[in-house]
Amino acid sequence: MRYIARIKGFTLIELLVVMAIIATLLSITVPRYFGSVDHSKEVTLKQSLSVMRDAIDKFYGDTSTYPETLDALVANKYLREVPLDPITDSSSTWQVISPTDEKLSGVYDVKSGASGTAHDGSNYQDW
Repeated sequence: MRYIARIKGFTLIELLVVMAIIATLLSITVPRYFGSVDHSKEVTLKQSLSVMRDAIDKFYGDTSTYPETLDALVANKYLREVPLDPITDSSSTWQVISPTDEKLSGVYDVKSGASGTAHDGSNYQDW
């Protein structure tokens, strides 16, 4: 008797079914992944703003003056380093707000220099 050698492998139909299942799973998970990355950047931005505002307030409480720059907070050890703006991935895009009182100068508040809107519809620059 003659044995016919059969090559074992997957048929085209089996491969297409597996690829369709993978594509379906990817179409569900990829949008969630990118949504969670954007959400984490927004949470990080809020936390960075809170930490810097707290450091500015502590600097003012200790010295009765506002720091001239954000780097002054680092030099006086109120911050370890100026945090990165997670939206722009840069520490140089922070918008410095001066005090409204003409007698005072320096950094009264800080805002993000990122353009765009958050998931809740507010502008990053308004935080």
